[in-house]
Order: sequence, then structure tokens, then C-alpha cells
Amino acid sequence: MEKFLGQWMPVNAAEHGPQLDSISAVVHWLMLILFVGWGIYYGYVLWRFNAKRNPRVNYAGVRSHFSTYLEAGVAVVELVLLIGFSIPIWYRWTSRPPASQNPLEVRVVGEQFAWNFHYPGGDGRFGRSDARLVSATNPLGLDPEDPNGADDIATINQLHLELNRPVIARIASKDVIHSFKIPVMRVTQDATPGMEVPIHFKPVKLSEGETWEIACAQLCGLGHYRMKGQLFVHSKQDFEKWMSENTPQNPATAEPNPVPEATPAQPIV
Repeated sequence: MEKFLGQWMPVNAAEHGPQLDSISAVVHWLMLILFVGWGIYYGYVLWRFNAKRNPRVNYAGVRSHFSTYLEAGVAVVELVLLIGFSIPIWYRWTSRPPASQNPLEVRVVGEQFAWNFHYPGGDGRFGRSDARLVSATNPLGLDPEDPNGADDIATINQLHLELNRPVIARIASKDVIHSFKIPVMRVTQDATPGMEVPIHFKPVKLSEGETWEIACAQLCGLGHYRMKGQLFVHSKQDFEKWMSENTPQNPATAEPNPVPEATPAQPIV
């Protein structure tokens, strides 16, 4: 089943990806079994209780307690799955990478219709941001007076990561609800105004010139269709080079990507 589904799945470039793909395959098997089982039961009921076989109505119905025992059994199985599997797996997957693994923290801020990425720079500290400072040239509202932000890096629609280094992405939004989705990393998280939700994953495959898309999986306005970015996974050496070339102090730093023009609220006739 996993191989069959893999024909339509994007490449798997995350450490936790194989586990999610395996769970997806198991769920599809269970759904197939349920579909076939209920289909057989439905056909049996149509045959067993049709009018020709039952000319007289039976108002008593089923008198055994089999259905009660069956419901109790289903409840027990669900408790075992929840307590024995779901909660431990959820706890493991939501535990952030420890500081000893040197995770890369990135702020991800969605807006209509672009993804803004904020790196803390060499000092490992994010500069202060203020909504009152947001402008066309400062989409994240970074405070130029904050010394912690002097070496911060900001990009639009381009996310650069390091191979085999855990990533903690802090997801937020400037306007409406967006949904940050990287199919090759098997991660999706809603970007909600007023909240910052962390997610984590580890890239285990280099992009090597491939186009890996960052999508918005939530209808967020008329320009939703063009709210997409690109993911680049570099080797350690190439990532450090990219960071060095894009620090604000470096005169070779390119001009920031232009903020995409807003889609009009009403279609132009």
C-alpha cells in the first residue's frame, strides 16, 4: 500500500517522513477493510431482510446483547489505541529538539500573499519586531534600533535550511489565517493571527536544484493561488556560505525581494 500511494506522493525529505507515510498506508488499509466489510454487510442486510423473505413485520427486533458487547469492545480497543499508541507518539513528535542538537530557529510569518522568513543571524537572537514598523521595505516590522537584530536575515518566499540540522519553525500570520505546508517535509501548520505556533522537523535530503514548493493550504483570499515559496536544503558548508552572504553587514547582500502586490479585494471588471 505504501508503495502504491508513493506514486502520487512528493519526495520524502524529512527524518519523520517514513513514519507518517507508514501510518498513512495503515489507515488506507483499515479504510479498505471497513469499506469491504460494510459493503458485504449492507448486501447481506438487503438480501436477508427484503420483503419477500419477511412478509410479516417483526416489531420485536434483535433481542440479544451482542451489539452492546460489540460496542463495549470497540470502546476498549479505542482506549488502548489512544493511551497505548496515540498519546505516546504525540508526546514524542511534539517534543522540541534539545539545544544540544543545535536546532535552527526560523520565524515564518504569512501575509496576503507571501511567506516571510526571519533568521536570527550569527548571535542566535531574534531582533525585536513591532507591527507599527511594518512597511513595504520592512514586512516583518524589525526594529532597526535593536542590537539583537543587527545581523538578522529576512527573506520572502525563500526558505534555506541545513541538511541534517533540526529546524524549529515558529509560525505566525500578519492578517488572515494561512496554512504553512511543505509537502516534501510532511509538515503543515495553520498560521493564525495573534499566535506563534512552533513546529519542528529535520531535512535529510539535499534539494540539489529541485524545486520544492512551500504552499498555503488554507484559502486566504483572491491571491491564494499564488501564495507559494521555495525550499532549499544545503550542505553545512553551503548553508554557512549563504548565511554569510546574506547578513545585513555584508555589502554583497542583495536587495530584499519585493513584497508581492496585493490582490484587489474586488475583481477588476
